[in-house]
Amino acid sequence: MKKLLGLFLAFAMALPASAALVDNVEAIGRIDVIGADANRGTLPASAASRVVAGLSADLTQDVKANVQFWYATAWDGALSGNSLNKYQDEIRLAEANVVLSNLFDCFELTLGRQFYGDEDSMTMYFGPKSGYMAAIAIQPLSLEAAKLTYADDFKSVTLLAGKTADNLSLTTSYDIYGADIRMNLTDTMKAQMYGYALKESSGDPEYTGFYGAKLSYLPQAFGFSVEAARAHQGNRLIKEGKDTPYFVKLDASLNMDAFTPRAAFLYQKGLVSQFGSYAPGLVVGKYLTPLGNTSYAIEEARIFNVGVDYKWNKMVFALDGFSFQERAGHHAASLEADLTATYQHNESVELFAGIGYAKLGTGLKQQLNAKDATVYQLGTTIRF
Repeated sequence: MKKLLGLFLAFAMALPASAALVDNVEAIGRIDVIGADANRGTLPASAASRVVAGLSADLTQDVKANVQFWYATAWDGALSGNSLNKYQDEIRLAEANVVLSNLFDCFELTLGRQFYGDEDSMTMYFGPKSGYMAAIAIQPLSLEAAKLTYADDFKSVTLLAGKTADNLSLTTSYDIYGADIRMNLTDTMKAQMYGYALKESSGDPEYTGFYGAKLSYLPQAFGFSVEAARAHQGNRLIKEGKDTPYFVKLDASLNMDAFTPRAAFLYQKGLVSQFGSYAPGLVVGKYLTPLGNTSYAIEEARIFNVGVDYKWNKMVFALDGFSFQERAGHHAASLEADLTATYQHNESVELFAGIGYAKLGTGLKQQLNAKDATVYQLGTTIRF
């Protein structure tokens, strides 16, 4: 603990001693607590908590520094009775970066360990995941990277170069190079194009990666999005193999005041990206898959989802049905039904609870080595 306090003190002492700067130092982070249980199958009860917290401060005009640490523990008593130094050994550095704004009057440059991507991305997200999950104790992925962004009212262009940070969740580190372009075609129509090249840091000469595009229509009443991506692999940046993985994902929703019907469809051949965060269903996507890695369940899959949200005061109730089937349809589909409730205490605090039941078809039973199960989850997220 002394080392941890020393890091915070060193960070604070490194800041220029001006009253204006002190006013701009703020705490940033989040606290997540979640528990899960199952009354069928071979799933154990589990509970865990996670804290991602640190400081953000202006070093000088248009220069900001961010430092966040990560700590998570499963409520299994494994650290019970240990000293503070033992707990300190479980703390990891999640973020440590500087952000230069208005660079050349038009760019923003982020240097250092950082989170990256959108949490609902099928292909690229580095950071802590929210809401229902099983693997909350897994360290959130970070990037050691340089990220350069140009943005105006019509478009934003992001260029990225870096590597995956040391992390308990990865067995191999990767160099990552990529670009993400987003455009506001109209007030309600948005487009995104992206491409990434990955190279194992171990020295493998071949590149892997993926590229894709997404179109979203987000008006008040009816909305939809369509996304498609393909993988590439070879001894040059974009070279597709004989059996190239790809996916197509469709989403649609209808806003009817208190009710919002939804539907989604995913068709995926092979694994396009291991860094996506899409996790469908409380049981299949967030509990049965090892370490929360849904690629085991959706690598060769076609998935249907229909659901409806109902808003009442600060509550949102959601009822969802899922059909999971291998892409070729050789086995009967696995079916799942979920009911969840979320209470928005305020803009920073939410509480949630859910129940899901999955009747697994032969394919997923063999793939996940699991049985039919009913899963209960509840938790809270506090952001600051």
